This record gives sequence, C-alpha cells and structure tokens, in this order.
Amino acid sequence: MSLISAHAAGVAAMIAAPAFFWAAYHYYKDRHAPEPGAFLLLSFALGIAGAWLGSQAYQALDLFGLRKDPFLLAREDLTGLLFYAIFAIGVIEETVKFLPFWFIGIRHHHFDEPIDGIIYASFVALGFAAYENVYYLSWMGTWEALGRSIASPLVHVMFASIWGYACSRAQCAGRPVLPAGLAALALAAVIHGIYDFLVIGFPAWAGIGAPLSIGLVWAWRLHLVGVLTRHHTAGRR
Repeated sequence: MSLISAHAAGVAAMIAAPAFFWAAYHYYKDRHAPEPGAFLLLSFALGIAGAWLGSQAYQALDLFGLRKDPFLLAREDLTGLLFYAIFAIGVIEETVKFLPFWFIGIRHHHFDEPIDGIIYASFVALGFAAYENVYYLSWMGTWEALGRSIASPLVHVMFASIWGYACSRAQCAGRPVLPAGLAALALAAVIHGIYDFLVIGFPAWAGIGAPLSIGLVWAWRLHLVGVLTRHHTAGRR
C-alpha cells in the first residue's frame, strides 16, 4: 500500500469509526422500539446533504461580503467573532441540519414517541459531522484531525438533540410542532455559536471548558434519554 493510500485509509477510519460508534449507540438506546434502519440511513444521508447545503450557504455569504475568517476575528474583533459565530456559524449549521429533519424526518408514521426526535436528529447530525470531517481532515495534522473526528460528531449530536427533542415532544403532546421546533432551533444556534466563539476566541478555554461544557450537556442528554427509555418500557408492560 502506498503512503498516499495508507493516509487516505487512515483518514477514512478516523471519520468512520466515531460515526459508526455513535450510530450504534443511538440504535442501541432505541432498541425497545427501534426505528427502521432504512430511515436512519436516510437521515444520515440527509445530514451529508445538509452539510453540503451549508457549504453553499457559506459561499453565498461571500456574494454579500459577509463571510469572515473566524480566527482573524478572534485576533482583531471578539465582538465580531461572537456575532459571526451565532448568526453565521450557529444559524447556518443548525438550520441545514434541521431542514431535512423537518421535511422528511418527522413526516412518517414511525415518528411516534419523544425519543424519536433525538434519534433522527442525531443521525442527521452524524451525517453532517462526517461531511464536515472530510473537509477539515484533508488539511489538518494527524493529532488535530483525530481530536476533531472524535469531538465533531458528539458536539453536533448534542446541538441537534435540542430541536429534535422539542419537535418530538410537541408532536406527541398534540401541540404545534413548528413553533416549538423553531424556538429550539434558535436556542441550539445560540448555544452552538457561543461554543464556537469560546473555542475559537479563547484557545486555552478549549482545552478545559469545552470538554466540561460538552460533558454537562451530554449528562443532561443521557439523563433525558434514560428517562424516555424507561417511560417507553413501562408503557409497554
């Protein structure tokens, strides 16, 4: 095997392994009433399509002179970085994940319990992260690429879980889904933006605060998924 093909295989493994792990994790968590595998794969594919759409949205910002270099902003204009992180990065990336979920994910009869929003949103997020990693890993160093390949799926899954759960909870409660989804989407975009602002603007924070914040949100998510799973299991007895 040539050095180039060996590197390509290594990059592919770094992308595939975390995505496969988290896909298997979510499928296991939904084992009491598993979603059809074809719909989960579709959600993953739609996440990839959403990431491509996001790349087009960033290019569209160039047409209006609105696309910025976040790392340059971090050195010169922290207020501008915060604004860009929320209203460009957060809004674009959460919206392009939300759209395929909204138009396809919640519109079939299998979407019938609160945990389903988390499961489908997570698979969309995993597809998004896979596409994003292909883009970034091509020019990152080995250790930096490894760290991103592990963190990116987890971070995107957490943000997507906010609006995924809000939609499924509203639908199962018989409330209007779109207002709940849009409110949660806005919240996810703000949290996403603030997270990126801190990681990019304060690199020292990224080594301590970022893992801590991820851990706290993940703990909330673990608790929520556990509660929903127990309620579903109890309801089937």
